[in-house]
Amino acid sequence: DLASQVQRNLLPQVNLQAGGWDTSYYYAPLGPVSGDYCDLIPSDGQLFFVLGDVSGKGVAASMLMAQLHALFRSLTGMALPLGQMVTQTNRVLCDSALAGQYATLICGLAKPTGDVEIHNAGHCPAIMVGSGGVLRIESTGLPLGMFHEVDFSATRLHMETGDMLLLYTDGLSEARCADEEYGVDRVTRVVRQAAAKRPAELVAACLSDLRAF
Repeated sequence: DLASQVQRNLLPQVNLQAGGWDTSYYYAPLGPVSGDYCDLIPSDGQLFFVLGDVSGKGVAASMLMAQLHALFRSLTGMALPLGQMVTQTNRVLCDSALAGQYATLICGLAKPTGDVEIHNAGHCPAIMVGSGGVLRIESTGLPLGMFHEVDFSATRLHMETGDMLLLYTDGLSEARCADEEYGVDRVTRVVRQAAAKRPAELVAACLSDLRAF
C-alpha cells in the first residue's frame, strides 16, 4: 500500500496546461504497483511528455519506473537535447536493470509554436489527429536498457490549434475479450471519432469504448 502511494505521488498534475498545450491522462495499474510510467514536465515555456512501460510486473518493474522518473526529471532540468536525454537514460538502464529487463518508451517536447519532437523507443504508436487526418507515429528505435550503443531517431511534427496527440500503453491496445484483441486500429478509430473533443473527453471516450469492448 505504501509503495502504491509513493508511485501515485510520482504522477504529474491532472489536466496540466503549459506552453499553450492542454493535457489529460488516466493511470490504472493492474495491481498495487506498476511498471507503467507517465510524466508531464513544463520546461522553459515548453512541455516535455513521456510515457513508458517497463517489462515485467510488480515491485521490480515499479522500481525501474521510479528510476526512469528520477532520470528524466533530472535530465529535463539540465535542458539537454531530447535525443541526448534518451541516450543517457538508455545507458543508465543498461548498467542498472536486471537481466532481461527493459522499458519501451515514447517521449516528446512540445513547443508553443506547435512544433513537436518525438522519440519512440519500441513503444506503441502514438496517434495524432487533426485537420490533416490521422497519423501514427511508429517506433524508430529499440526499447531502453537492451544495448548501450543505440541510435534513437526523432519524428518531427507541426500541430495546429485543435490537433490532438494520444499516447497509451499496451494495457489498452492488447486488452482482450475472449480471443479478440482490442488493437491499435480500434484505438485509432476512437481517436478519429473524438477529434473535436478536449483531451479529457478523448480519454473518457477511449475508456468508454474499452469497457464496451
